[in-house]
Amino acid sequence: QVHLVESGGGLVQAGDSLRLSCAASGYYSGYNFAWFRQAPGKEREFVAGIRWNSGNTQYADSVKYRFTISRDNGENTVSLQMNNLNPEDTAVYYCAAGWNSGVYHIRAREGYDSWGQGTPVTVSS
Repeated sequence: QVHLVESGGGLVQAGDSLRLSCAASGYYSGYNFAWFRQAPGKEREFVAGIRWNSGNTQYADSVKYRFTISRDNGENTVSLQMNNLNPEDTAVYYCAAGWNSGVYHIRAREGYDSWGQGTPVTVSS
């Protein structure tokens, strides 16, 4: 498994930007990485994903064109740049990693077996 540690959450106002980072340790060549989020009383949902080897990305419709996921091979980190935040983005954000076996879609929670502890993001109106 990959060990993941998130950082960068906080309290911001609507329209602000925030950058989340996920530090990864272990062997993860061939893995998919993703950010999920869980708002109070709601299911954990996919936000954005990236394939470590190719750098190909996917986004949930609700964040497309506002959020950008990226990976830094040298720093062993996966980041989520979040722009134009709104109160609906308020949630605990989780970094996840899983072997790209081809069985699960990159958006599926079942495809990830390593999870970070989560970092809270609160957007005030």
